[in-house]
Amino acid sequence: MSTSLNAERRSADLAALTSGEVVDVLVIGGGVTGAGVALDAASRGLTVALLEADDLAFGTSRWSSKLVHGGLRYLANGDVGLARESAVERGVLMTTTAPHLTRTLPQLVPLHPPVSARDAALTYAGLVAGDGLRRVARTPANLLPGPRRVSAAESRALAPGLRAAGLRGGLLSFDGQLVDDARLVVALARTAAGLGARIITRARVSAVAPDAVEVVDARTGQVARIRSRVVVNATGVWAGTLVPSVRLRPSRGSHLVLDAGAVGCGATSLTVPIPGPFGRFALVLPQDDGRVYIGLTDEPVDEIPAVAAVPESDVDFLLGVASSVLETRLTRADVLGSYAGLRPLVDLPGTSGRSADLSRHHAVLTEGKVVTVVGGKLTTYRRMAADAVDTAVDLAGLHAGPSRTRTLPLVGAAPRARLSTLDAPRRLVARYGTEAPTIAAMGSLDPDLAQEVATGVTAAEVIWAVRHEGALDADDVLHRRTRIGLVDRDADLARPAVENLVDRALRGLVAH
Repeated sequence: MSTSLNAERRSADLAALTSGEVVDVLVIGGGVTGAGVALDAASRGLTVALLEADDLAFGTSRWSSKLVHGGLRYLANGDVGLARESAVERGVLMTTTAPHLTRTLPQLVPLHPPVSARDAALTYAGLVAGDGLRRVARTPANLLPGPRRVSAAESRALAPGLRAAGLRGGLLSFDGQLVDDARLVVALARTAAGLGARIITRARVSAVAPDAVEVVDARTGQVARIRSRVVVNATGVWAGTLVPSVRLRPSRGSHLVLDAGAVGCGATSLTVPIPGPFGRFALVLPQDDGRVYIGLTDEPVDEIPAVAAVPESDVDFLLGVASSVLETRLTRADVLGSYAGLRPLVDLPGTSGRSADLSRHHAVLTEGKVVTVVGGKLTTYRRMAADAVDTAVDLAGLHAGPSRTRTLPLVGAAPRARLSTLDAPRRLVARYGTEAPTIAAMGSLDPDLAQEVATGVTAAEVIWAVRHEGALDADDVLHRRTRIGLVDRDADLARPAVENLVDRALRGLVAH
């Protein structure tokens, strides 16, 4: 079956679901967890529908640090099990399921005062232990090399913007980085669609019953019932709106977007110690588009908006911490954009204190014929999904084998050696994998499609997003299929061209 998602397929799938078809598993939520659940269930041969109120990756999943991390922080807190799980899942993503969407990220801890020799030794010991988990996970050392100490001169060669005064060296290690978290979600949804899953965006669930849900089609306003044998609630921080018994303590993780030239970290990320208790760090994360993300905060929130805003206090905090290790002090004038994600942390009995101290373990909860999966991290989405489907299968008495997703490549995936030989620009390969040559060819056949709508993003990518990735309007393209929208100015400049291309693609006015 085709992996393409588009308006025509959405209409056909929604018509089938609302005409009385009963699916085995109905997933609510189109983030990384929901898309992962849909893929896991479909790969076991179950019939699946996924309903998303807005667009794929609309909520928390597109607002991460874009890291595929090995769980070093969990190891430092003594949670070896979660650290090992993170290391294993990082290896699965980087070697099997999504090599095209992941890459090796050098990480440098600069050693300036007030980082003491003791703190540096403890941090390095943690990095060595983390590399031990990498070996346990069997992630190749040529993909994630082991940590090492580097001199002050090498530290500044890796990150030229580092402050020279007081720099006595650095600690260099390597972790995984996603090229784009939203593209991971789209790849999961498309892979599930290729296995028969019905992926429906703009479909808000308004009520959940034991054998059906009530859904509102945002495109037409029509209300319908969709029947299933079991429901999986994968709506993240909004899980409690569907199942009131689910208790969460959301926290906000804020990030700033800056031009790489203002920061001067090159291709190496910086792990910057935060003043106060040992073991807290901010991250300066270079991207492949000439931008840098600085994050992240961990602040409790009481209200859950559709899109979280970054408060001024977080801006000042992140600029201050990052500037503490840089030659040039960063100011608000350097900030091009910002974003914040809300973590769906589980409120377990007996937990209290800072949200940063709450467990990052996921939980699978049941109430009637509804399975709710919450908590966890983006890196461990596959494990969360497998556990949720295991529970759903048992709850509904479905016939299905064990999870198959550990060895199931996503759309566009291929071994790194093959990806390096594809006849397409490296930027396209990093986002589309084996589909990159097709997108490049669209521009070769039609020069208009080779034109850029924003720096590095071509018209062909906009058409591809509508025809194959489920984009239904310009916002889907600007904010989820590409990340032009991370900088308001860029989105405003690109919008007229993107709106025109989306309209033409939806009306079939662009030649195939």
